[in-house]
Amino acid sequence: MHLLSRTPNWYRIYIPFLVILSSSFQSYAHGVLDSAVVVAARIERPPKLDSIFTDPRWNLATPITHFTQRELREGAPATESTQVRIAYDDRAIYVGVWCFDGMPQGIVANEMRRDFNTDVEDNFKIIFDTYRDRRNGFLFIVNPNGARYDALVTDEGQGVNSDWNGLWDVQVMITAEGWFAVIEIPFSTLRFADDPKQVWGINFERNIRRKREQDLWQGYSRNFTIEKLSQAGILAGLENIHRGNQVEVKPYVLGGVERQYPPFGDARLTQTKMGLDVKYGLTSTLTLDVTTNTDFAQVEADRVRINLTRFPLFYPEKREFFLEGAGIFDFQFGDSPIPFYSRRIGLNERGEILPILGGARVVGKAGQYNLGVLSMETAESAGEPMTNYTVARVKRDLLQQSYLGFIATNKQSSVSYNRLLGFDGAWVRSDDFGTNTLIIGAGIAGTENPGATTNNLAYRLYADFPNDFINHFIGIRVVQRNFDPQVGFQDRGDFVKYSYTFRVRPRPQGIGMQYVEFMPIDVDYYVGTNRAIQSLNYEGRVLGFQTNSGEFFEWNIQRMADAPQDSIEFFRTRIPPSTYWWTRWEFQFATNDSRNASFFSLYRWGGFYNGNRRTYIFQPQFRWGGRFSLTLDYTRNEVELPVTNFASNEAGATINYGFSSLLNSSLLAQWNNEDEEINTNFRIHWIPRIGSDLYIVVNQSFDTSGKIDLARTTVIAKAAYLFTL
Repeated sequence: MHLLSRTPNWYRIYIPFLVILSSSFQSYAHGVLDSAVVVAARIERPPKLDSIFTDPRWNLATPITHFTQRELREGAPATESTQVRIAYDDRAIYVGVWCFDGMPQGIVANEMRRDFNTDVEDNFKIIFDTYRDRRNGFLFIVNPNGARYDALVTDEGQGVNSDWNGLWDVQVMITAEGWFAVIEIPFSTLRFADDPKQVWGINFERNIRRKREQDLWQGYSRNFTIEKLSQAGILAGLENIHRGNQVEVKPYVLGGVERQYPPFGDARLTQTKMGLDVKYGLTSTLTLDVTTNTDFAQVEADRVRINLTRFPLFYPEKREFFLEGAGIFDFQFGDSPIPFYSRRIGLNERGEILPILGGARVVGKAGQYNLGVLSMETAESAGEPMTNYTVARVKRDLLQQSYLGFIATNKQSSVSYNRLLGFDGAWVRSDDFGTNTLIIGAGIAGTENPGATTNNLAYRLYADFPNDFINHFIGIRVVQRNFDPQVGFQDRGDFVKYSYTFRVRPRPQGIGMQYVEFMPIDVDYYVGTNRAIQSLNYEGRVLGFQTNSGEFFEWNIQRMADAPQDSIEFFRTRIPPSTYWWTRWEFQFATNDSRNASFFSLYRWGGFYNGNRRTYIFQPQFRWGGRFSLTLDYTRNEVELPVTNFASNEAGATINYGFSSLLNSSLLAQWNNEDEEINTNFRIHWIPRIGSDLYIVVNQSFDTSGKIDLARTTVIAKAAYLFTL
């Protein structure tokens, strides 16, 4: 009998789920001190950013010195001394960081670009829960090079929006005693209630990469991360502070030229454009953003992929205007369907750009409510009429970590409309069973189109136990055949999906392992409304582990099924309709990616529909001098089918060079043998002052169907300057 060849009996799944929960309702780690309070010191003048040792203002603040390991030895004292002091004046909050190190020559600092990869080098993190709602926060990270990373955190890390760019500054130095930083965050960058006395949540984390050590002030259980704001400490002592600047005006000007070369075209096109973004503080916690003549020419190009499935590929949003505050619009349907997918705005189904005339957005918090409203207007273009896109999202905080939510979307043009209305909620606890977290959630939504008034619902119910030692998930999702979220994303319709995951991760001592991982089952099982199977994706992890030195290994078995009702076409190949079952095996291996040279590799082999397939992935990475990094990636699929054999190849390279933390360059080059094009995207990003930007972008396309011919060149310069009023 095929694995899961019929619908599972739910009592057979729920019984082990309850047994696992009952056996796990105990604490195996500690992480929060009841008296975890830091008091900020009031100062009259800001400390000097480049004199952390000599400025006497830091002596007014009591240092935080007690840090505890989360990794590699949970609960053990930190091996290196860390001190943090906090001060503030009328305009900003200042964080002084002393990262002492007995071997400063071993400090790992590889990048200078903004929003750098925080997993591969030394860094220090600080998070503020300015609303004191124990779930949303502002995250700031610095590395020893002075590179900055910032993010908006929602729902205790379920949403981390690193594309939010706040206005703040940092100065760093490396000495014979370690590395040190002074962080300056203006109050205008944050959002908080207009109360005379402020009480915020706060936490700190230090990463010592050569030791693979992670130290936290509070919440050091492996079940938590620094984004787990219910485990944060308390920041007190802030009095009579205000956000200050309530209006930010950011105009931009753009100029560019595109040259098309025969035989792919013979034209020279020029472009000039101006636009404006304005932010206005409606209240101390609600912000209005207005944009006109919106342009995203500086955005990094998408990675082009060969699709060997019958389902559409999902590409992440990269445009800054849509990413800021994006976490507020998240809805608990999982990976698909997604009620609101901002790439529907300004891009058609073929990926062609539709000009955005303008729009407005209100995001923030009002009491116990998280609010987000967005409305955008696109111009008539590429056969698409002028269209308005509107979405509204409201989430009401309940209890300590739970919520109820509502979402509505509307797509309206002169020829058609599409509407969606949905409700979701989650009950979340992280302290009933020691440090284990339990989430029980549900969501339901319906759409309306002209002529489609029935069978237009989607709903989901799930229970999640996402913890370090035991990770256990069970859920059901139903999407009816007429559910059509045109302002969202879905890869398929008309199905019932059953999901079940059980993974255990013991941490044996004395054998050089950070963890060993076994996953007997991770399955998504789709059936149609007629109860016939649509597809199955099963993975079992025979063995997985990560060493204390950072090497990673996985050995997986995968059982797959697909029952297309129509022919599938990909890579110039057709698969006839039928029900297909196949099995494949997979090995993954990676070295510690904080080293100057590292790599990731994957080898997968086995069946594929009515044939066989072998997949090879190799991704080496090189770094030099803390400024230069090179990442190569190559994917090859060798497919053997009764009607044909073929090999698909994808290759890419990413180069980053940082001149300083305010001047960076990048080059993305990619090619595949389906499109038969080489595409390169070169960008220089200069920040002349915090909040202002200058971009120079060069895109080139080469045709490789015969010899390599230059097909198109585009050069764009874009400058944006921030004014605060």
